[in-house]
Amino acid sequence: MDIDFSVFHIEDTYMVQQIQINLSSVKSNYQGFSRLIHLSEETAEISYTNITIDFRAVSWFDANMCAPLGALLYRLSRRLNTVNVINIPVPVEKILSKNSFLSNYGHAKRLDEWGTTIRYNRFEQKDDRYFGAYIERHFKYEAIPKMTPALQKKFWESIFEIFSNAVIHSETKLGIFTCGQFFPNRKRLDFSVTDLGIGMRKNLLKKRKLALSAEQAINWAMEGQNTTKTGPIPGGLGLKLLREFITLNKGCIQVVSDKGFWEQDSNGNVITKAFSYPFPGTVVNIEINTADKNTYALSSEISTDDIF
Repeated sequence: MDIDFSVFHIEDTYMVQQIQINLSSVKSNYQGFSRLIHLSEETAEISYTNITIDFRAVSWFDANMCAPLGALLYRLSRRLNTVNVINIPVPVEKILSKNSFLSNYGHAKRLDEWGTTIRYNRFEQKDDRYFGAYIERHFKYEAIPKMTPALQKKFWESIFEIFSNAVIHSETKLGIFTCGQFFPNRKRLDFSVTDLGIGMRKNLLKKRKLALSAEQAINWAMEGQNTTKTGPIPGGLGLKLLREFITLNKGCIQVVSDKGFWEQDSNGNVITKAFSYPFPGTVVNIEINTADKNTYALSSEISTDDIF
């Protein structure tokens, strides 16, 4: 990723800095997150600047990654920077216009004629009911493998818990960002939730006095019995159920927080890596295998008569 700095005069009264950031392709993987983290690190202290994000070299951008990118660009705008997005190749522009991401930067919105986008959105911490309505409206139910009504209820509660965790644990003041995409031909549905909070490592240190690396902190949080919630309502169970379903579905879960990268791949393997610099918050990506023709139920719903 190249960043060009230049300065020009306005009426000889003050100096205005301009920065151009040349972005390359971003996918939902370690390399894609590394590119966004590099953008975050290079612009971390910048204020009162015209920032241009040049997409000329972007041949592909996973639509769900609009959530972490949008969070970083929103953070820049809150520091009184002006953000522009230019030179977007037509195939990329079509997707990012249909999901409403580019409309935040002066580009016209395209009609989502096939109904495959899960719209880019920013929520305040108090917007839990709006998030529920958003999931109801934009998630493609026909793409989700068949479930019993009881499991389906638990599944949507698990999705909601990702949002709830961002509200309760992140301490973010800048909101929560979401985006997703259904790929009928590739048989997958991707969805991301991003916050700009303190991250899992700092949260565990603060609430549990656990001094872990960023990767260890994510791994701790992804174990179903672990939670930093207090009170009579247990936490973490929703993520445990979601992780169990994704394992059976042969989908994927990714979590990025601070310098940590954690992924459970389609074979159920857990991979952890460290970044050189931190992501300023937490991202949870889920990928559902929509080619899955199985029907799922809670283990409590299955009787011994169904087994033999």
